[in-house]
Amino acid sequence: MKQLVLDIRPDAPPTLDNFVAGANAELVAALALLADRATAAQLPARHLYLWGAPGSGRSHLLRATVAMARDGGRPTQVLSAADIDDALPETMDALVAIDDIDRLGTDAQVALFNAFNRARGNGQSLLLSGPCPPLGLTVREDLRTRIGQSLIYEVQPLDDGSRAAILAALAERRGLRLADEVVDFLLRHGRRDLSSLLATLDALDAASLERKRPVTLPLLREMMQQGLAI
Repeated sequence: MKQLVLDIRPDAPPTLDNFVAGANAELVAALALLADRATAAQLPARHLYLWGAPGSGRSHLLRATVAMARDGGRPTQVLSAADIDDALPETMDALVAIDDIDRLGTDAQVALFNAFNRARGNGQSLLLSGPCPPLGLTVREDLRTRIGQSLIYEVQPLDDGSRAAILAALAERRGLRLADEVVDFLLRHGRRDLSSLLATLDALDAASLERKRPVTLPLLREMMQQGLAI
């Protein structure tokens, strides 16, 4: 099942609804359960680790899950690994989200290990993200073991069919006629992460309005010659 929710302006606050799920429907459902203290116990593990390549949307998913938890009244903390020193918040029943755990320093790794050990007593859930599976993380072995005992998901990339459908739907919403050859060119030669594709669509939309020209491959090539990076 492919979920194409298209309120995905670059400035839109991240939510689970405006994440284009593609093959990640199970992950999105698990995150929704984790966000709510009443349903988190339905998951097979208290903690969740998600990983994926840059641009896969893992940071979006962390922030979206924290926002859902906060809106539902659950205490939350969202932290970047680089900002953690030798301690983590001990707030009861909190959802504690940490992005880029591959960047944890030595003291921060000890802090996260201790947070795992305290979680059953203080009711916390840890939501962690990184660029690779636990076995590939350069962290303490005891911490790697704890992370490996979490619920683990890889954020699956969108396929080209989903990317093309998203671009076509967003263009139609703007009243923009986007030629198929433009979409094909972008998917063959451009950056394939959704944020880059949306930035290119914004640039094409602006150029089309300014020059009073339809969005065609010649217009795209002209913009590339003038410095547009796709």
